[in-house]
Amino acid sequence: MRDTLVLNASFEPLSTVTLNRAVVLVLQDKAVVEQAHPELRMRGAAVDIPAPRVIRLCQYVRVPFRRRAPWSRRGVLVRDRHRCAYCGRRATTVDHVVPRSQGGQDTWLNTVASCAQDNHRKANRTPEEAGMPLLRQPFEPTPADAMLLALGQDDFDALPEWLAQSAA
Repeated sequence: MRDTLVLNASFEPLSTVTLNRAVVLVLQDKAVVEQAHPELRMRGAAVDIPAPRVIRLCQYVRVPFRRRAPWSRRGVLVRDRHRCAYCGRRATTVDHVVPRSQGGQDTWLNTVASCAQDNHRKANRTPEEAGMPLLRQPFEPTPADAMLLALGQDDFDALPEWLAQSAA
């Protein structure tokens, strides 16, 4: 489970890593803990540190400019917070607003999270043809926003205020 956010030395979000990897980076003095889990601690024979939620690298890492977040089915579900775009229930599938058979592509603006029942009911039609209006319009997240959304709702709310505002 990826639940630790990694920031560049300039405080830009870079990626998410597992808790164990985050601890290793901190113990190797390659990163510092910016925010820790309130109750969790990582203990070893000679180590007792708070479990990191957000870490910052000590040295700046140059990252090629990424203009767009890569599309993925998981990314669409995370972007829509696992809520169906048609009824608001828990979503388990991804639906194409314009069906692929009608030329619809796998893009952020053409896919929404959907529950299996609504995905089946809409079938091979557009929302207008099926009489199923979208509760919210799909959008394309920035690469940084996609990464922060991947942390999940609970973790996102617990981020430092200065970091959560940049993703909102």
